[in-house]
Amino acid sequence: MTDLSLTGARALDSQDVLRTYRERFVLPKDVVYLDGNSLGALPKATMPRLVEVTEQQWGRDLIGSWNRHDWINSPINVGRKIARLIGAAPDEVVVTDTTSVNLFRLVVAALELQSQRSDVLSESGNFPTDLYICEGATRAFGRGARLRIVSRDRVADSIDSSTALLLLTHVHYKTSETYRMAEITEAAHARGALVLWDLSHSAGAMPVDLNGVKADFAVGCGYKYLNGGPGAPSFLYVAKRHHARAFNPISGWHGHARPFDFTDEYVPAPGIRGYLAGTPSIIALAALEVGVDLLLEAGIERINVKTRALADYFVALVESSCADLGVELASPHRSDERGSHISLSHAHGFEIMQALIAQSVIGDFRAPDIMRFGFTPLYTRFEDLWIAVDVLRQVLLDERWREPRFAVRSTVT
Repeated sequence: MTDLSLTGARALDSQDVLRTYRERFVLPKDVVYLDGNSLGALPKATMPRLVEVTEQQWGRDLIGSWNRHDWINSPINVGRKIARLIGAAPDEVVVTDTTSVNLFRLVVAALELQSQRSDVLSESGNFPTDLYICEGATRAFGRGARLRIVSRDRVADSIDSSTALLLLTHVHYKTSETYRMAEITEAAHARGALVLWDLSHSAGAMPVDLNGVKADFAVGCGYKYLNGGPGAPSFLYVAKRHHARAFNPISGWHGHARPFDFTDEYVPAPGIRGYLAGTPSIIALAALEVGVDLLLEAGIERINVKTRALADYFVALVESSCADLGVELASPHRSDERGSHISLSHAHGFEIMQALIAQSVIGDFRAPDIMRFGFTPLYTRFEDLWIAVDVLRQVLLDERWREPRFAVRSTVT
């Protein structure tokens, strides 16, 4: 039986094979940071790397750095590294733009490939921007394309002869519930649909095997578990079997086969490079690469083992300490059915989370009633979780969340 005492938490930390990685992140003293599922912490190596890129490469070598420091290939090189985290081939992933932009280009590319089909199918309650982007992409594409939204339990049965693309998020942003990627991808392919996976809450926290499940497309952000910094660039994946036919609708010069020929006609670069468009942000790519390198060094399998252990421990603590205080588990109980965050529901979840943050336990809130607690295995300790649940219990017991200041909503929750 798991020892749920503070001593037990510290014992688990002492046995953690990843424990030394915590020292390689900037973490404020006496803060329990459980929001890496929204914004990863700053790796200490990022700062000297950015000094090198700005002072030496940009400052000293100026425009020559596009060749001398291979800036021109940064989106491809960092993409190769991310490919190792998500089960893709090195030439199937590129880093460019934002998740929203990449979703748009891949939705349109899929519709272009599926000329006899018109629908993009997704689930209600998917991350809103995915749905918003699909609405815009189908409207821009025309030809009768439309977004069709069904409940999660109806997704598989709703794939039909009109479905061009199935767009799903692997780990649900609110509940942490995961899809069985292989099963749903196979079901979609059996009915002639392509599949686009959003890996924003998966990449860097748990193993993903895009090639193994025969996925068609995928996107993901760089600022959560990849620790690339606020607004870090996104990655996109296109299965090699689609490279020859899939069309990038945002045909910018960095996706041109010969960008420095400066011809009027657009000729797409072969392979994944053809999914580039504008000039990449070199400074942002450098920061992202530091975070990705840390994950590769630690090993995604070891990270996944700790991810599951942290989540299981947190659930056990909550059930032991807070089950009689009005909070309910909003995530699956089974560790193989969820990602790297745990969500709790409470009618006053917003106020409770603000009370926690006031006591330096940082999670976040998602309307209408979800409190999210993210676990980033490279720097989250079992002791952090013990402290968080202890503070949560005290906040619930003395109802300090009822203080008026905790009901004041800022723009970002």
